[in-house]
Amino acid sequence: MKKWALIIGGSSGMGLATSQKLSKHGFNLIIIHRDRRSLIPAFNEHLDEIKKTGQKVISFNVDGTNKEKINETLPLITDQVPNLSFDLVLHAISRGNLKPFVSKEDQPTLTAQDIALTIDAMATNVLTWVQTLKDHSLLKSGSRLVTLTSAGSARYWKGYGAVAMAKSSLEILSKYLAVELAPFGIRVNCINAGITDTPSLRFIPNYEQLIEEASKRNPLGRMTSPEDIANAIYLLTLPESNWINGNVMFVDGGEHLMG
Repeated sequence: MKKWALIIGGSSGMGLATSQKLSKHGFNLIIIHRDRRSLIPAFNEHLDEIKKTGQKVISFNVDGTNKEKINETLPLITDQVPNLSFDLVLHAISRGNLKPFVSKEDQPTLTAQDIALTIDAMATNVLTWVQTLKDHSLLKSGSRLVTLTSAGSARYWKGYGAVAMAKSSLEILSKYLAVELAPFGIRVNCINAGITDTPSLRFIPNYEQLIEEASKRNPLGRMTSPEDIANAIYLLTLPESNWINGNVMFVDGGEHLMG
């Protein structure tokens, strides 16, 4: 049977790299992305390349953080692919407020609403997707759920506080889901990616310094790439990974060991 992956947040970065990787290994893809009209041509070019692998690729330009949009989109998916169930679900949405909690400078600071919206998009939204997919019988025994966290959940990055709170919440949620979905035969793991040069990273204040430090600090002499993360996610789809469940896994070339 054909394998299917759902990529939630697949327009760029790790989500796009994972789509490219999986398509080369026989996965059909449903890609949820949110792009402005000006960015659609570039995204479509990536899709055209992915389709050259011969796999089926269906994309939806919708707000994956909106529960109503999720409920509207899933029937559209199942209409196009009857009897669908996903072998892999990757949650790769990156949407957060990048401001300090307090500041001596005359600049905006985080509000409670900023924090709530960030946690909702990058943590709670995972639960929304899981519950909705399960209600639609789109998860099966053997399905994999992969979430993405970062070193910023445990160390200070300027302006990253709300996202750090979201990533910390995501790590806990992933562990609980690993236990509660285990009776259904579903494995859940969270990847702690090394500092990776993605469009999302470039929104973080002083991102250039993060890139420079990561390249110098990494024992393997370079920073993490989106393709490194995609490779790890692919490994988690293999039958040999059946006993890997409930982990927050470092995929960073040993960067986290260097302080």
